[in-house]
Amino acid sequence: MIEWIVILEILAVIMALLAVALASGVLVNFARHALRKRKPQLVEVPKEKTKKETPRMSKEKGEGVTFNDIFMFMIAVPLVLLWVGFAGFVIHTGLNNSAVLENIEAYTTLIAILGGPALLIIKDALDVWKQEQAEKTAFYKIKAQAVIDYNDAAQKQDQMIETKAQEQEHKMETKK
Repeated sequence: MIEWIVILEILAVIMALLAVALASGVLVNFARHALRKRKPQLVEVPKEKTKKETPRMSKEKGEGVTFNDIFMFMIAVPLVLLWVGFAGFVIHTGLNNSAVLENIEAYTTLIAILGGPALLIIKDALDVWKQEQAEKTAFYKIKAQAVIDYNDAAQKQDQMIETKAQEQEHKMETKK
């Protein structure tokens, strides 16, 4: 039983160190980004030598990192992974070690404590995914309707051209 607690403590320390490293990396990146924006330009670049800027689409590389991105990668993702990993660990060790079954209430309480926020995060992620799928479905419905309308208009135009050609042919025959 003590060896499992030691393993859990080691995992907790490793996760804490990884969180600190990730947080410091994000802070350094933000500081660099902020300093780069505020740094005054000492030499004026002539207009002829400047490169033309092309407009970027929203999904391109130049899109900035938001607070929600940081929140997801620093808190949400590790929390969900920790919850799933710990639950799997408890199930695995519970099947192989009877000492875990004696303290199962403590383990299930910890799983429940981690599971509350983790389930909310998973639910929000699924809601975002559902919204993206609904937007794709709406886009494809509009696109399909546009194709149907285009084909209908092309068919009507072909019929009109054929009708005008027949009328012209009929006029030519009656003039003879």
